[in-house]
Amino acid sequence: MTTAQQSATPPTPESASDVTSEPANPRSRVLVASLVGTTIEFYDFYIYATAAVLVFPHLFFPAGNDTTALLASFAVFGAAMVARPLGAVFFGHLGDRRGRKVTLVASLLTMGVATFAIGLLPTYALVGWLAPLLLVLMRLAQGFAIGGEWSGAALVATENAPEGKRAWYGTFPQLGAPLGFILANGLFLAIAAAMPSDDPSTPSDMFLSWGWRIPFLFSAVMVVVGLYVRLRLVESAAFQRAVDKGTVTRLPLGEVVRTHGRELVLGTFYMLATYVLFYLMTTFSLSYGRAATDAEVPGLGYTYNGFVLMMIVGVVFFGIFTMVSGPVADRFGRRAHLLLVTTGIIVFGLCWVPLLEAGDVGVMAWLLLGFSLMGLTFGPMGALLPELFATNVRYTGSGLSYNVSSILGAAVAPFIAVWLWGAADGSPFLVGVYLSAMGLITLLALAVGRDTRNLDIDR
Repeated sequence: MTTAQQSATPPTPESASDVTSEPANPRSRVLVASLVGTTIEFYDFYIYATAAVLVFPHLFFPAGNDTTALLASFAVFGAAMVARPLGAVFFGHLGDRRGRKVTLVASLLTMGVATFAIGLLPTYALVGWLAPLLLVLMRLAQGFAIGGEWSGAALVATENAPEGKRAWYGTFPQLGAPLGFILANGLFLAIAAAMPSDDPSTPSDMFLSWGWRIPFLFSAVMVVVGLYVRLRLVESAAFQRAVDKGTVTRLPLGEVVRTHGRELVLGTFYMLATYVLFYLMTTFSLSYGRAATDAEVPGLGYTYNGFVLMMIVGVVFFGIFTMVSGPVADRFGRRAHLLLVTTGIIVFGLCWVPLLEAGDVGVMAWLLLGFSLMGLTFGPMGALLPELFATNVRYTGSGLSYNVSSILGAAVAPFIAVWLWGAADGSPFLVGVYLSAMGLITLLALAVGRDTRNLDIDR
């Protein structure tokens, strides 16, 4: 047989099977692409969260009551959460109609441009109320972009995962949260150390003048790296099979509401305790840890540098237990794992007072426990939420559940926590009870749900 004849010979069934079973994206490319994007996403959010405590109350709102300025800053922080479901609908439609790759590139670009622009904004002293207005607009753009970022990264990981390892692969986009925290706060610490203040409780004039802008402008470098990695991806095999079968739907939002309404509700409440814990341990804790012990609303009295270093130690445990949670959820099931962890979150919320009143050791234990529980509850969500939905509505469905939960949890958590903190005259008791109450709601949702470990990802 000639070479030409050999090349024209159709493949045997065995060889065809071998070709189709080969993953379109190498494992390393899948894991890096899902990790890089969410690392940038959380880096961008953390630098905003840190600036919302350190910078924005001083520079973007009228001088006056410090608590009022902090609440206003947190309100702008929460505004992004309102935009996230809109982003989930827009990017979900694009992802379920046009594919995962193009959507991931678009969401990352939108996020990068908005974050870079925050670093260029004029302050209240220069333009008055235009300053917080522009800050809100950029924050809304960030939230809109993140509405499509997380679900796309989770789908890239889980739709390309080998059988029996979806939760393990799904932890890689989740690992972006602790990595983003360490990068963002590490950079802020380095800048603050280079621009020291005479008063450890407040940033220096140089930091407030221009130093705070550096982390926002640096995000452009990270976005370029993320785009390079994502542009090298090919479309996920699960989505391509949906295209080949002709099951792609014209209106994913209408289809997911019609066919997966129960899953949308359950997925939203699955994430509730995770979101509340996440933002209490990162955003609220920074305000509480830095507040003076003799302030009108007293806190722990740590310096910014000292408390952030303690938080970074806790976040290392966040990363470790995020990775641990994947194999555990693959072995024992997502539901069984999360029922146990959510019970731990409820108990943890009731232990805030004895832990935080036990001195440095107690505060460190509080951070380690909170961030460890965060890793254990956040890790499996990268697989659980996508598994709730069929391929043709998976981007929209998982994105909506994740981001609607952000309104119920993350958008209001820092605001409610600051109010409860003040209402209890500086005691963390009510804030801990609030966390436990949200954990109970998640526990009830898990109790009526079912495990998704063995569901067919191509259904």
